[in-house]
Amino acid sequence: MLVAARRHLKTAAMVAARSLHDRAWAIAVDFGLRLLRVVFLLSLWRMVLPETGQTAGMTRAAVLTYTLVSEAFAGLLASRTGLDGALWRGDIANRFLRPAGIYGQFLAEMFGGSVPGLVLFSLPLYCLAPLLGVDPLPAGAAAAALFACSLILAAGIGAALDFIFAGLMVLLEQNVYALMRIRSAVSALLSGAVIPLALMPWGIGAVLDYLPFASLASAPLRLYTGTGDAAFLIGLQAFWLAALWPLAHLTWTANRERLVSHGG
Repeated sequence: MLVAARRHLKTAAMVAARSLHDRAWAIAVDFGLRLLRVVFLLSLWRMVLPETGQTAGMTRAAVLTYTLVSEAFAGLLASRTGLDGALWRGDIANRFLRPAGIYGQFLAEMFGGSVPGLVLFSLPLYCLAPLLGVDPLPAGAAAAALFACSLILAAGIGAALDFIFAGLMVLLEQNVYALMRIRSAVSALLSGAVIPLALMPWGIGAVLDYLPFASLASAPLRLYTGTGDAAFLIGLQAFWLAALWPLAHLTWTANRERLVSHGG
């Protein structure tokens, strides 16, 4: 166990360092565009939502915090393992030769890849939050602890979805990026990362709450802002984690040998 943990921590550290290999101007442009998106969304919510009272159980202050935290933790809330890139480049074959499990490798890389963004973008964004008129702090100490737990569960669910989509891509012999774009679009729309599900019209959000995509972003963010039932949200995440990983393992192991048809 300790040996495996050290291997995964080393992998995460290597990926974190590799993420900084881009030129400084490219990183600055990326973070600048993300900051502009936050400012735009905050301005939009201020125009749409009333200053006082609640809308669908959320105050405007809670929605603003929700939006800022969603961007600050976007890398983890998106829960992308990088499996699509490994398949496209063909270096997925090398992963099977490493002295570590394939799932653990990609999970470690996912967490490691998010570290530079947390340090170089999220921390400054939290410091700028008062200037943007947003309270970036969680609803309380309990909310912060629940958010951390929920974030881990969300990462596990996202990784499972990546392996399921990758297995389906191989089975259907589709371009890896085409299917992963569908995965990204569906996740962005249904996870609540951009628009809180509670604010969706016609009660759509109440239905989407039960889908696994809502467990990626909506659940952690609602716990952070204190606008959701902790027992329900954590319980639902645990359910989807337990339900999706056996399916992910079955889909992946049943189709990974077909990767040769893609030139891997």
